Amino acid sequence: MSSDEYSIRVNGLGKCYEIYATPRDRLKQFIIPPIQRLVGREPSSYCREYWALENISFDIRKGEAFGIVGRNGSGKSTLLQLITGTIAPTVGTVETRGRVAALLELGSGFNPEFTGRDNVYLNAMLLGMTHDEVDERFDKIAAFADIGDYLDQPVKTYSSGMLVRLAFAVQVQIEPDILIVDEALAVGDALFQKRCFGRIEKLLSDGVTLLFVSHDQESVRTLTNRAILLKGGREVSMGSASQVLLDYRKLLHQEESDYFSKLMQPAADKVPAPAPAPAPQSADSNASSEGGTAPESSESSEKSQAAAVSGRADQMSFGDGGVEVLSVGTFGADDEPCAVFYPGDVIRIRVNCVSHIDTDSINVGVRIRSREGIKIYSWGTLNQDMQVLAGLREGELFWKRQLKAGEQFHVWLECDCSLGSNLYEIQASISYEGKPDYTAQRILHWKDEAAFFQTLMRQDEYFFGGISDLHMAARW
Repeated sequence: MSSDEYSIRVNGLGKCYEIYATPRDRLKQFIIPPIQRLVGREPSSYCREYWALENISFDIRKGEAFGIVGRNGSGKSTLLQLITGTIAPTVGTVETRGRVAALLELGSGFNPEFTGRDNVYLNAMLLGMTHDEVDERFDKIAAFADIGDYLDQPVKTYSSGMLVRLAFAVQVQIEPDILIVDEALAVGDALFQKRCFGRIEKLLSDGVTLLFVSHDQESVRTLTNRAILLKGGREVSMGSASQVLLDYRKLLHQEESDYFSKLMQPAADKVPAPAPAPAPQSADSNASSEGGTAPESSESSEKSQAAAVSGRADQMSFGDGGVEVLSVGTFGADDEPCAVFYPGDVIRIRVNCVSHIDTDSINVGVRIRSREGIKIYSWGTLNQDMQVLAGLREGELFWKRQLKAGEQFHVWLECDCSLGSNLYEIQASISYEGKPDYTAQRILHWKDEAAFFQTLMRQDEYFFGGISDLHMAARW
């Protein structure tokens, strides 16, 4: 990538903090090591180093939307502060091209004693706008913030939501080349968030570069093209947003499993780790009894292709093991395989599974996502069990079904097609539910891209726009 094509370039970035046990050690570190260097002695250290960020490198193209994900304490905010220049790196370099607008912390740059109106002028002028430019755009800023008479009240009287409204309204009106947003929008109400995301999408269409941090995976998937996953200040994964979010879910699952295995040892004992897969045969196993090497047959070629497919499937799945999703298929009302549906059709999803252990308390579920990565719907056998337990419907509880080791079984999930025209992905999962209410869940097997189907319209018979059919009717 040439230097003219990027907006942000991060190379070998790291930030180290010195941690002192007592204030006295801080004073010693300031005085004694310089004296020791002057007399030619090895300097002593009275602190320990904490690397909040270490060896991070990436480039972001102009007009690209880039996401940063990770748990609290993973280094996300530190990385953004380094990029915006509010703190200096210990090692490495950061280059940015163009005007940067950053929404990092609530009220950063605001004087709590000033009114909202005064802070608009102060903040905008600090960001490079003239007084006349602020006058020209003030009405747009006030309309976007939509805080009414509070605009002339001191900022210290604002709620966190009002504060972020005003801060975001100022940032997006300076016409930035780079917009950096760090989780601040999470405090806004649903209507304001919708307005913010609409504004962000408008900026992206105008060629603004977006650096976006959020714990909301669907927002990251929808807004960004690429992403990076951080853990403990280091890069875990970087690539397409969908792949990085899958790695993020795997990371969260692993950490959650480690946590609950300590709290729920009885349940953990019921769901042991799966037996290791048999080791692949070595090349020597293809040798003939005379010691020669047999030529690769069509059968071995098919096995190689199957192994490649299996490797892809392994990358798209995770879980503690014990019970496994073998395959997922979509069928029509006549039980024939079908991958294309129309509004009003019946969609039948068959999830084929195998249990490697004796267990109960199982939930088999699916999640449906659109081609754009937006979650449309999620549902499982436990949802139906909860209705039975609440007395809303009759039937047996799948949650109480006793599974035996080696038992293969399947679950049918059925619904009427009310989806708009699109390509949809089915994710399948099997979870152990310690309680029949989703409050004590452990993922045994999760499978992305388990199946796909498409919905179309018979436009001359039945047509609607959007992602779902609300079965609207007109009356006059």
